[in-house]
Amino acid sequence: MGMVYKDMPGGKKMPGIGLGTWMSTDEKELETALNAALEIGYRHIDTAYVYENEKIIGRVIEQWISAGKIKRDDLYITTKLALCGVHPDRVEMMLKKSLEGLRLNYVDLYLVHFPVGTNYVEGCVVTPPSMLKLENTDHVELWKKMEEQVDAGRTKAIGLSNFNKKQIERILKSCRIKPACLQIEIHVAMQQRELVDFCHKNGIVVVAYSPLGSPGYNNFLNTIEQEGKELPNMLQNPVIKQIAEKYKKSPGQVMLRFLIERNIVPIPKSVKPSRIRENFEVFDFKLDNEDMKKLADLEIGESARVCDFKFFPPLLDHPEFPFGK
Repeated sequence: MGMVYKDMPGGKKMPGIGLGTWMSTDEKELETALNAALEIGYRHIDTAYVYENEKIIGRVIEQWISAGKIKRDDLYITTKLALCGVHPDRVEMMLKKSLEGLRLNYVDLYLVHFPVGTNYVEGCVVTPPSMLKLENTDHVELWKKMEEQVDAGRTKAIGLSNFNKKQIERILKSCRIKPACLQIEIHVAMQQRELVDFCHKNGIVVVAYSPLGSPGYNNFLNTIEQEGKELPNMLQNPVIKQIAEKYKKSPGQVMLRFLIERNIVPIPKSVKPSRIRENFEVFDFKLDNEDMKKLADLEIGESARVCDFKFFPPLLDHPEFPFGK
């Protein structure tokens, strides 16, 4: 039993686990994490324009390639189109900005980060609240511009993040290049079965962010002066702990393995080398049917969503806000 891979457009294969980098902006900390991850064997790195860490990631990747320790073709790099780029006129510009930061000629996967668009303010990663205007977003026209990025060779594949079934169907009906991937929040407490099944039936690879429930999310809310939300700590769940003891694995490893066996690619985020290694060591055991059932029964549903985007209140009333619909 070893690493699993997902076939992707352009002949590339997506490794079955990746390193998430949201909330990783401390330069030294992220450099240490990336170096540790690459040494351990990670080849799939997930970032986004709004994470403000593409330059750090690009520098580390360049160092590894220059030193002959890795080839560009060995890596699978994903980044995302920011909300302020969710407009047909700004897709190319935003991808070029990301490529410049990453010091790459192309990314392996470019995702529309969120189905709602805002106005763009030069020099700002996120449009400041005082200048913010939500825009009407034409996903069909937007997707045509995403397809042009594949034609131009700036990305090998294109996909979506945080889109719901109705929004994906709209694109599938009109697209020339099908979305290769949907990246959404999935963990034991919010399993998104219907959406996952829909994607698999349509040949769309599903990537799970916050696969451990994002224990650091409240820290993020504190940085934007928003009160934390009550979230279940699944790493302390007695059922998960009991299963972990049975396999001599950690609760986190059990939660990641649960997703892998559901044909989902998890991208756990950590900056601790020991945890990064632990998250990678999930391909040497398999959960039996009884334990898969026990984990499936831990589903809470929508109320267990960690990243609900309520920290950005204007989004909630937009007709394309994707959650709870």
